[in-house]
Amino acid sequence: MAGTGVDGAPVQCGGKETAMGNTTAKRSSADLMVDLIISLDGYASAEGWPGWWGLEGPEYLAWLEQEAEKGYTFLLGANTYRLMSGMSDEAAAGDSGFSKDEGATLTGLAAVPKVVFSATLQAPLTWPNSKLVSGDAVEAVKEMKRTGTGPLTTLGSLSLCRSLLAAGLVDRFRLVIFPVITGRTGSERIYDGYPDVALEMVDSRTFDGRLQLLEYIPTVLNGPPGSRPL
Repeated sequence: MAGTGVDGAPVQCGGKETAMGNTTAKRSSADLMVDLIISLDGYASAEGWPGWWGLEGPEYLAWLEQEAEKGYTFLLGANTYRLMSGMSDEAAAGDSGFSKDEGATLTGLAAVPKVVFSATLQAPLTWPNSKLVSGDAVEAVKEMKRTGTGPLTTLGSLSLCRSLLAAGLVDRFRLVIFPVITGRTGSERIYDGYPDVALEMVDSRTFDGRLQLLEYIPTVLNGPPGSRPL
């Protein structure tokens, strides 16, 4: 991670900064990826809409199954933990109202390793394979990246994602964009409070002719290129 410079110089997040301020890919076994699904207008969810905005298709679902085999440890905050653990338990109980694919994804989350950052939750956590960390999330993730042997990714947790990105800890920033505008019903605006971030695209693809995956190496900026630091 390069240091903070002057005149809008970047803070490199997980890559090698070149003389022109660009980046080249550099992967390690403990890389951290912020992984989000998003509407076209920048919302993480919307009132009254089904999961995945009802737009998931076979190619996307097959890709999710492939991703589940990569051995990620999931990082999440207290609100996401409460929401997702409840939904996972509900899906496992049956007759939940979730679609078959939603239910399989939710119940499958119980089996994956999860680290939950919270000063309000109490150990032991009831969702299987969940570890509680009550200290500073940024410092804890720094140590996980230093000593870890497997990839890390986020699960929801927009505030946590923002903090980790601003701290320069994010190696990859990945979005799957769903072709819907939820101006009236959208909630959880993803980019509010973000710093300025330059993005170098390293992967893209389309699922089912409508969903767009975009993966980037992020570089946090002090301000617009050529400007004085704010």
